[in-house]
Amino acid sequence: MPDPAAKPLARYSAWTRRGDFIFLSGIIAVDPAQGRIIRGYGDLPEGVADRIGRSGEFSVDAKDGPIIAQSWYVLDKIRATMEEAGGSMADVFKLVQYFRNLSDFPRYNTVRKIFFPGTPPVSTIVEVSAMLPTNDILIEVEATAHLREAQSL
Repeated sequence: MPDPAAKPLARYSAWTRRGDFIFLSGIIAVDPAQGRIIRGYGDLPEGVADRIGRSGEFSVDAKDGPIIAQSWYVLDKIRATMEEAGGSMADVFKLVQYFRNLSDFPRYNTVRKIFFPGTPPVSTIVEVSAMLPTNDILIEVEATAHLREAQSL
């Protein structure tokens, strides 16, 4: 079974802890173990696509699928990484979201509400011209969290 937490694609840490704070590197929709980029609903685990908005209409799913699938994948990796670090999504208080195209934000925001059903974290949203490793990457998200109770390492 693939590791659910984010793994770096190069020589850097996926996350680090400083005191009660957890800092996550930017996470993109790439499964490094499989060497594959999440490009649409078909790349998600069984049952997820229908839960997050797959319509079954090819033209709609071809247009919305890539950003919705990548959004879910990235936020789910943040969730899993937070759990590996000893926290949860409720501990995340800051997100920096990088988009190749800001017009994708509404679809991303719909998915973000699944992971942050209450008040969302404070956010910075930026449009960028490119992201590594290829132009297929539509979004990258980094997160900062504060653990509510100090946990021993």
